Amino acid sequence: MDLKSEIRVIENFPEEGISFKDITTVLKNPKLLKEAIDLMCSKFEDLNIDIVVGPESRGFIFGTPIAYKLSAGFVPVRKPGKLPSETVAYSYDLEYGRDSLEIHKDAIKKGKKVLVVDDLLATGGTVSATAKLVEMLGGEVVGLGFFIELTELNGREKIKNYNVNSIVKY
Repeated sequence: MDLKSEIRVIENFPEEGISFKDITTVLKNPKLLKEAIDLMCSKFEDLNIDIVVGPESRGFIFGTPIAYKLSAGFVPVRKPGKLPSETVAYSYDLEYGRDSLEIHKDAIKKGKKVLVVDDLLATGGTVSATAKLVEMLGGEVVGLGFFIELTELNGREKIKNYNVNSIVKY
């Protein structure tokens, strides 16, 4: 199946000039969802992944089944104040302002092989910050996996030192 043709594109959402890629059309279809997860896993199956990390919130959608398929654990990365135990934070610049992400301080042990997974690679800010959090805890980021990549935004340039894979490109 052609996953790209099954993604619903909504123009001018959430604001004028944005072409939103709606993945719910893929997620609701069991065959498409399985194909997406299988393809996202295929590039990383031989890396002996210990932990899959997914940033809030769509990274949770893809990260958990990928962790299951790779026989790895799953660790969420969240916005500040959302995790219940002691955290480590990383702040990063946005086009207009700053944002911050957090991970539990005890989530990743030194030397563990980590795959970071998210639904979308756009400018690379979120995934770059997520990788920094993993590395702050001593984890080794062995891959970055995405369902969709918006190539015109050049996010791959920000993460060029990592093993990057995306399934659908716009």
